[in-house]
Amino acid sequence: MNTLSGLDLLTGIVPVSVGSAAAAAALLLLLRRGRSWWMKIASAISAAALLAQGTSWYLVHVAAVSAQALPWPVTGWIGVAFLALLLAGLNMAGTGWRRKITALVAMAVLILGAALEVNAYFGTYRTLGDLTGANTAAIQSLPSGSRLVPRTADPSGPGPKTGPLAATWVKPAGLPAAGTINSAQIPGTASGFAALSAYVYLPPAYQADTGPALPVLVLIAGQPGSPVDWVTAGGVKTAMDAFAAAHNGLAPVVVIPDVNGSATANTMCMDSRIAKAGTYLSTDVPAWIKATLRVDPDPARWAIGGFSFGGTCALQMASLHSDKYPSVIDVSGEAEPALGPDRAATIAQAFGGDTAAFDAVAPLNVLATRHYTHNRIYLAAGAQDGTFAGYQVRVADAAAKAGFDVKTALVPGLGHSWEVPRQSLAPAVDWLAPALGLNP
Repeated sequence: MNTLSGLDLLTGIVPVSVGSAAAAAALLLLLRRGRSWWMKIASAISAAALLAQGTSWYLVHVAAVSAQALPWPVTGWIGVAFLALLLAGLNMAGTGWRRKITALVAMAVLILGAALEVNAYFGTYRTLGDLTGANTAAIQSLPSGSRLVPRTADPSGPGPKTGPLAATWVKPAGLPAAGTINSAQIPGTASGFAALSAYVYLPPAYQADTGPALPVLVLIAGQPGSPVDWVTAGGVKTAMDAFAAAHNGLAPVVVIPDVNGSATANTMCMDSRIAKAGTYLSTDVPAWIKATLRVDPDPARWAIGGFSFGGTCALQMASLHSDKYPSVIDVSGEAEPALGPDRAATIAQAFGGDTAAFDAVAPLNVLATRHYTHNRIYLAAGAQDGTFAGYQVRVADAAAKAGFDVKTALVPGLGHSWEVPRQSLAPAVDWLAPALGLNP
């Protein structure tokens, strides 16, 4: 079972085998004799293209599973799936049972191939275990115990008098090489928000008998999506364990809360008619972290980050609550939150049509009216992700004018994929390390 769970869906034998089988299935469905058959093929291709465009429009404008238009490669593979359905129907009309069965099998293989390609573009499910949930099923809730309850920081803890943690920390003998991942429930005490389970990464230094009070990194997933995406697609443990290995076991405590309430909901990470998600993230989450985990309470040692929707969310928190989250990692975020491509519809649904109320909390507007000191933002995007790379330029310019220290990066060869935060998290934390006290 472990072998099956570990099957790589992005590289290796699975995508190669399925891709080869899908190509053979496509040929089998396409190749038949007669001019009339090729006219039917042309009609099927046109119909599949229209169906793909319609599905893309529906997902964005009606189902609201994304605030942005689907990337054209994704729409193209949706079209391939529709074409498989149409070709199977054409192959079954007026043929024997063997041809009918063959057409159905070929259709299933071609649809599977298209699904794998869509997944490969977004990089959401890296293994079969990620897809089925088997890889995270064994994650346990945070245990109670002396290592979790608040306690006075030991002498190596950071603070205004002791300086950076890295300057005083001495790695004890026998410290584990890897951190741990646990789930947790973070209550919406002030906001009333009902969140999905959060995930918490505790670095090796946290597991020391007399461990230091560590800095905090809050990470937000994309939408649609959920906090577990940072554990699977985002590779947070791999990145933080590598950072800890290079820093004597030190790394941030990483908390990955939910701010949407379900995998498909969209609160826009703000207080509105939809939910008080802004209060949840700016008040409830920090209060729970300080009350539950052994962390440095100094906001200067805290950072917030996210991918896509989560990147936008991090930018919102940084602009409105820089006193709580002075350091930011914005990976493939938007310029402002949205429920869809129609800004007026977003404002109508979330603020009852009150444009001024929305504009007052839109991050670029907030940045334009305030000046920030000792704040920094790391911006990353896929080099092939034109829309979000464009947002990066706008946000970087606005943040720099507002006083932020700004670092930007484009990841070559990638679009709007989880591979972007997977490759960006480590360099982002490296860049923020001095502010977090993790570099002398």
